[in-house]
Parts: sequence; structure tokens; C-alpha cells
Amino acid sequence: MVLVFEDEINPKKRDIIETSQLIETNGRQTIATVQSEPPMSAEPPKTRWGGLAGLPPNGFFRVERADGAFWLADPDGGRFLSKGVNTVRFDQDAIQNTSRIPYAEACFRKYGSEDAWRSAAAARLKSWGFNTLGAWSDEKVADAGLTLAVTPNLDLGMTFAWQTNDKNPSLPRQDFPDVFDPAFETHIVQRARALCAGRAHDANIIGWFIDNELRWSPDWRGPDDLLMLFLTLSPTTPGRAAAIALLRERHGDIGAFNAAWRTSARTWDEVPALPRIEPPFRRKPPYDRTAREEEELNRAHAGRAAVMADCDAFLARLAERYFALTVAAIKAADPNHLVLGSRFAFPPPGEVIAACGRHVDVLSFNCYGPDPNGALDAYEETGKPCLLGEFSFRAIDSGLPNSNGAGPVVATQQERAAAFRRYAVAGLRRATLVGYHWFEHADQPAEGRFDGENSNFGTVTIEDRVYEDLTREMTAVNAEADELHAKAAQGLPA
Repeated sequence: MVLVFEDEINPKKRDIIETSQLIETNGRQTIATVQSEPPMSAEPPKTRWGGLAGLPPNGFFRVERADGAFWLADPDGGRFLSKGVNTVRFDQDAIQNTSRIPYAEACFRKYGSEDAWRSAAAARLKSWGFNTLGAWSDEKVADAGLTLAVTPNLDLGMTFAWQTNDKNPSLPRQDFPDVFDPAFETHIVQRARALCAGRAHDANIIGWFIDNELRWSPDWRGPDDLLMLFLTLSPTTPGRAAAIALLRERHGDIGAFNAAWRTSARTWDEVPALPRIEPPFRRKPPYDRTAREEEELNRAHAGRAAVMADCDAFLARLAERYFALTVAAIKAADPNHLVLGSRFAFPPPGEVIAACGRHVDVLSFNCYGPDPNGALDAYEETGKPCLLGEFSFRAIDSGLPNSNGAGPVVATQQERAAAFRRYAVAGLRRATLVGYHWFEHADQPAEGRFDGENSNFGTVTIEDRVYEDLTREMTAVNAEADELHAKAAQGLPA
């Protein structure tokens, strides 16, 4: 493979560079935009996946533990950390309420075809030290002549909710899939078979994400606990019946239930017929509330402690059923690959974390804070390895609005690169972390994508120009990652 620079770098554009790589395969040449290759250095032998050779191969990715730290092992027996980028795709982000995809338009002008772009994108990611295509990526990029692992997201549970809502638009919406509905289990079994069974022998799949950022509690999407949401479902919904059954188990006496929940049912038989059970109390999202604040509110409001305890008990039952059923469905369809959890948006209540830990192989989470330490403190209680599914930083000097999207905003691309280093190194110092996936490959449209996000999340601009400061730091950290993680396992300073 030969590196060719077509143009000199404009010194005025030191934040963004564009280089070209001429890849020659079987006499055919493809232009790929990448940064230059790092200098050669003496390294331990590596597998084709980039893992440090030395473990027994078994043909698939698996979890290993060495000297107190978790690692992945690649199919060829390499000690492996998953270093990935999300949404690596030609058709990333149509402008909201239109069919225009500015990134695809720019890449078509630049490369001439989607296949040429795939070769360029794969070569560029590899040159930056990445070894994995994160969620929502075009997996054909991994087939572009370079070895990259993939981590598909199944949307296993939420597709049931989406389909149910579409079929019954006049009924209350399922904001969380009704896991108590017998049709839910049928759906996830069929979907797992359709998506996983035929790929059970694909070596490049690390594992399957079950879902993404489910609503486990009050959050930015709404103020209600899941028990409250299930009690507002249609009276014939199995999930509502399960919620009422739990309340009857816990309260027994209808008078005690009425006192806590401020209802007026004369018997338990009347409760299912109530058109709506309004939540008598609400609480802040887990990331905004404190134990002390909750204690004070419970002392100040009679019945509140009982209602919140009901919410916690229902959540524990629901989470156990969700993870037990979804993991079983995936494992039945594909016993060879890891189940990577459901990409928590933030640490949910402990009942959910515990249920996840009992069933998944790897716990996945997204975290848009300045570092992942607080989240890892919560997830490490499970004793399971953790995979960071999304993190990012945005910069003002990109010229994008950055008015809609998660994560810190810094002033410059240099600060953005430094923030990446601090964050990634903090994660690598934790013995449970087995990978980190940056969100995302290209910037979002200034006009906003489907949900209005309009931020500088990319490794490249929407015109496919590389952010040099960021990707240079990514290259350096990715090269250091295995050593940093090994030191964490040994209790040495990173």
C-alpha cells in the first residue's frame, strides 16, 4: 500500500487536513482520504484484528480476564480492546424533514462512488488506530479490504413498541416495550432469528447490542417512572395488568393502596377498570436526585415512600424480564457471539443495572460527561466488563450551531482533542473497560438531522475534511491504549 499526498496542506487550515491514499489491489487503484501512517516501531506480534497475539484462538470474540483486568480476545487469539467510531456511513444524516444528505453529496463529488468512499473510510480509520465500526455503521466498510470488527444494534425490544404504536395510533403509546405481552417474546425471538442466526459464524462480529438508550426512569423524555407509564396503558394491555398485579401483591388491602396512590376504588376488581391511574408523586431523574433529597420528600409527603417503593419493585421485575428474554432470544439464534447490553444513556436505578449484569456478557453504556468514571463506578458493581458505546466533544470553532446534542462544548479543535485524550485515558485506567466508541464519524448538518441535532461530533467535517488535531490525538491514544489498560490492571500509574 502506497501513500500519496496530492496537495500540500494549507497552513491556515491546521485544524482540518486532507490527505490521499492510493490503494492498489489487483491492478486497480482507489483514492482514499486518510492521514499519513505512523512511523514504524518494534511491536509485539499482532493478529489481523490488531490484537496482541498470545491467547488461544476460538474463531469468535470473547471476554478474557488477565492480571485483574478485563479484555476482549479476538477470533485469532489476540488480546483486544474495541476502539470504534459510530455511524460510519456514506448516507449519514439527512437534513431534518428533507431527503438531502449533505455528507453523501460531498463524498460522491469527492470519490465518485460509495464503494470508493468505503475503501477510503476503512483505510482512514485503520490509520487512526481504530479497529471497530460502532453502532449504525455501514458494515460494508469492514469488507473494503481491511480487517474491522462490527457491533450491530438490533433494536430488539423497541421495535416491538414502535410496531405496536404504529398499529394502534389511538391507544396510549408504549414508551418502553411491554415485556409482559406474550407477543413481545414472539417478536424478539423472530427478530433475533432474522438478524442473528444467519450470521452466527461471522468472525468479525464482536457481539450484539440489544437496544439503545431505553427509557428506564424519568429522564429528558418525560417525568414518569415506568410503573406510572404502564398504569396509563390501555386497560386491556398485559403490561398494565402486570403493574396492577404487583400493586395488589405489595399492598394487599385496597384501603392501603388508595391511601398511598390517592385512588377511590372499593375493591381490587375495580382497579383494572379505572380509565387512568394518575401518578400521585413524581421524582427527578436519577442523575438529578440525591438520596438525602428523596428522604426529605418522603418525610414531607405521606404515602410517597410507598409509591416510590412500588416503582422500584416494578422496575426490578420489568428489567429482569427484559434482559432474561432478550438475551435468551439472541443466544438461541446465535450462541457464538457476545451480548453487549442495551447501551444505557446514563446509570439507571440499581435494579436495572443488577438485572443487566445477571444476563449480558458485556455491559454497554453511553456517557457524555467530561469522563466516564462516575458511570463506571455504578456499572462495575455488576462484576461484568463494560463497553463505552458513545462519547464525544464539540467545538465552537467548527462553525456549527452545537445547540442540539449531548456532551460538553469546548472552544477549539485543540481543546476537543485534549478532552478526548483525558476521557479515553480515564476509561483505560479502569480494569473493567474493554472498549470505547466515539460518536460519530462525520459532523451533523447545521440545519439539524432527523431529531434536530446539529453538532460538531465528527472526526471529519460534513465535506469530509479531516479534523487533524482530534484524529492525531486519537491515533496516539489508540496506539497507547493496550499499554495503558495493562498498567491499570497492575495498579501502575497510566
